[in-house]
Amino acid sequence: MFPKAFEYLAPATLADALKALHLYGEGARMLAGGQSLIPLMKLRFLEIENVIDLRRIAELRGIEEQGKEIRCGAMVRHSEIERSALIGSRIPLLREAAVEIADVQVRNRGTLGGALCQADPAGDWAVACLALEARMRCVGPQGERVIPALAFFKDTYTTALAPDEILTDVFFPVPPAGSVGVYVKIRKRSGDFAIASAALQLTIGADGRCEKAGVGIGGVAPTPVAPRRIAAFVAGKTPCDAVFQEACAMLGAYLDPIDDLRGSADYKRSIAGVALERAFRRALENAAPHTNKQR
Repeated sequence: MFPKAFEYLAPATLADALKALHLYGEGARMLAGGQSLIPLMKLRFLEIENVIDLRRIAELRGIEEQGKEIRCGAMVRHSEIERSALIGSRIPLLREAAVEIADVQVRNRGTLGGALCQADPAGDWAVACLALEARMRCVGPQGERVIPALAFFKDTYTTALAPDEILTDVFFPVPPAGSVGVYVKIRKRSGDFAIASAALQLTIGADGRCEKAGVGIGGVAPTPVAPRRIAAFVAGKTPCDAVFQEACAMLGAYLDPIDDLRGSADYKRSIAGVALERAFRRALENAAPHTNKQR
């Protein structure tokens, strides 16, 4: 199918994009990678009068280290994160999430900001952002504000962005030495969205105890969830089977799945526990050699 006729705009600056968004209001949509927007338009689930393409805006690109954080521009493509040496060495969890996104074609076109603003509860980036305690910067007519990942995802396909704001950057804290991050995605076939997914960032001290845990779970609630009770439970303990099992048993309180084509609600609850347990085990395997002896 073909989309309804629309006006295409390609501003070269963020200021021009904001002016266009203000001018056209509810009739406009931002085009980032287009991997969600274009199919919706072609199927006429969305009939949009004005498409504002963000691809020419240089200030929305780039991956760079800034102090104790890594900044990723909203228009950074999934494949850029996948291939980034800086990301691979400083925050491997992000690379693990990137390689699990759809297929090569989508990763070469889709963007970090576009995926986050789509806010699909089964998406990959949101889960990683929660585990890493990322921050999203957005800009609008009233200036800029920074939104913690925990407050960014409000409902299914709904974020905390105001209608006249644009997501510009995502800031990821660089984990301290002794940290290990993993991403586990369970799906029916290659390229699918997750039935359930788990992102885990553990900081393990020299004594083998977990100093801090960041957890994100996707695919099993209206939004990706950050089960903070689980993170608090794991912190201060020596990782082992008993700790993993008790932590996974706590997960059900955070889940609110529905029956759909990916499985029943009960099946998804079970799979979410499997994903989290696999994440714990992989994190321990990837940690410093002395922590492996604690199992």
